[in-house]
Amino acid sequence: MDAYFWIILVAGLVSTVVCLGAAILKKAPNDITILSVVAVEVALLVYLVGSIVRVIAGEPIAGEAWEFWGYMGTAMLLPPAAIYWSILERTRWSNFVLAAVGVTVLVMAARMNQIWY
Repeated sequence: MDAYFWIILVAGLVSTVVCLGAAILKKAPNDITILSVVAVEVALLVYLVGSIVRVIAGEPIAGEAWEFWGYMGTAMLLPPAAIYWSILERTRWSNFVLAAVGVTVLVMAARMNQIWY
């Protein structure tokens, strides 16, 4: 596991706990829950830039490159989609959608790490 995975792990778990806590307390999405998902997106952007730099530097992807980049693209789309959902539907259930992003991106980052190495 590389540093990018650990960054995603921390951001994803913190975001999930924050969003689940707000949902359990029956709170509507707020700045804290939305910004926690933004932090996951920022972590993914760091992973994306790092991956591009590594490929340009000549470090090969051990698995299928299309699969790695497919996971990356899909993971990058999840946080903005969940944030959009939470802005449109201002109920506590949106916090569950936001919470799902952290865990989902974490699993996808683990798979991307497997494909890379």
